Amino acid sequence: KPRNLHFHKVHGGGGYDSDFSDEEGQDGSVGSHGVKRAREDQLLLQKPFQKGTRAKVAHRDVASQELDREEARNRRQHLISMNAFERHKKFVGDYILYYGGKMDDLRRSTAKDKTDLDVVRENHRFLWRDEDEEDMTWEKELAKRYYDKLFKEYCIADLNRYKENKFGFRWRIENEVVSGKGQFLCGNKRCEMQESLKSWEVNFAYVEHGEKRNALVKLRLCPDCSFKLNYHHK
Repeated sequence: KPRNLHFHKVHGGGGYDSDFSDEEGQDGSVGSHGVKRAREDQLLLQKPFQKGTRAKVAHRDVASQELDREEARNRRQHLISMNAFERHKKFVGDYILYYGGKMDDLRRSTAKDKTDLDVVRENHRFLWRDEDEEDMTWEKELAKRYYDKLFKEYCIADLNRYKENKFGFRWRIENEVVSGKGQFLCGNKRCEMQESLKSWEVNFAYVEHGEKRNALVKLRLCPDCSFKLNYHHK
């Protein structure tokens, strides 16, 4: 005997309850709850390092910053490829371009330039004394180092103005010591005689940096140059 079947309404909709009823209808359409669940499942399955499926368009500021960085890299590479003088010319040219002016404004004055030889001449001492070494500046130290390298036994003489009773003396340098100039060759700087040399000790009076000084100097001269040395003391 067949049993009687009792039908009840579910959710008042007159249909049957099902886990899949929200995702897909009878006509194959997906419900809103199913879309939401599918998105949640996709987020759960997505790996932390996985990129999004849809590429985002960069903001114009990001693109502008990247362009500036690329331009800076190019400029830096260009400067590295230059030598020091080329970079100097570029920087000077850029300065004039941006701030105005002309090249002459940037040139350093060379009116007061001095070489080491100029410094030695200005601070030279024929004989250094203890008081000369007080308050030493770098110029004086340079002149003193030069003086210490000289050979202070025999002098080299300039006798060109002997008739005026004016003589110039200096100490020998290394090349003259090696060649024997002033000892085995005549001590007159323009004479190369080797025969009949005589030794003279002269009281050399001179003025140096506004101060009168005197020193005994030794000379080795040939007969002609000895005559010039003693021209006023015959």
